[in-house]
Amino acid sequence: MPRHVACVMDGNGRWAAQRSLPRTSGHRAAETTAIDVIEAARAAGVEWLSMYAFSTENWGRPSAEVDYLMRLVRRVVRKHAPLLHARGIRCRFLGVTDPRIPPALARDFADLMTLTGDNRGLTLTVAFDHGGRRDIVEAARSLIRDGVPADGVTEQTFAAHLPFPDTPDVDLVIRTSGEQRISNFMLWQVAYAEWVFPPVLWPDFRAPHFLECLHAYRQRERRFGGVPPHPNGELRS
Repeated sequence: MPRHVACVMDGNGRWAAQRSLPRTSGHRAAETTAIDVIEAARAAGVEWLSMYAFSTENWGRPSAEVDYLMRLVRRVVRKHAPLLHARGIRCRFLGVTDPRIPPALARDFADLMTLTGDNRGLTLTVAFDHGGRRDIVEAARSLIRDGVPADGVTEQTFAAHLPFPDTPDVDLVIRTSGEQRISNFMLWQVAYAEWVFPPVLWPDFRAPHFLECLHAYRQRERRFGGVPPHPNGELRS
């Protein structure tokens, strides 16, 4: 079982276009999938679940769509906060630094993190206004501000300056819709993740699809750049 699963929730716009609906309809339909996947991950015993909701690049989308997403996310957070807390889920938001985020939404994020901060079940990290490159740049700046000498910079000290440094590396990334891109998502944490690219658009993705991705992960042999030994002690070819 992967300890940390991350989801790139892709395909909302195409889902809407296939139905001759506005893109906002695809984003609205994505809510059901998100809750279904959270419940499936918790039931399966996944300890950490990260979901890519809004990237630093998404600010370049039409303003009407961005405004709708801000309202939608606020409604979803307020609607599901009691359920998430009752399930023992700890909620975090990765990113959330741009001043264009409505203050009311930023307060809702902070309130949910406070409400669920002592929970010890699944840790749910929502990447919102997130960019993997920005996180790496900010970690480098933090090291410099702390006066860490060059020979003191290791993978461990660098990771300690990333947001939420207790977050384990991602084991499995699921990107729906069949697209095969990283899209600036948790670049440091996905360095040795396994990837699965189901062709299902995110609004149609459900718990059985999620469990299929977990099954695919369990069939993989993770080598982390090495060569596993043969059962008789020899190196495999």
